[in-house]
Amino acid sequence: MTYAKRVDSNHSLVVKTLRELGCSVFDTSSVGRGFPDLVVSRKGATALVEIKADVKSKFTPAQQAFILNWQGTVCRIHDVEGAINLAKTLEKA
Repeated sequence: MTYAKRVDSNHSLVVKTLRELGCSVFDTSSVGRGFPDLVVSRKGATALVEIKADVKSKFTPAQQAFILNWQGTVCRIHDVEGAINLAKTLEKA
């Protein structure tokens, strides 16, 4: 079975912003099967992140299934502001 491994146009900008804010970022966008695009960590706190092109973009069925079965939170980011908010949240965690 093959999986789409396409990244959204804002993917690089979100990753760059998170790194500039002191986050460790591991790009998992090629994992497939609904796994989120990034694993992000800052000051000992970690988050799974799904990057979407904009607020209207929908999760794929595989992403929906992953989120439903994951016993944690998957953050959705579509812009630099979202990246900044995640970095602040991780710093406080």
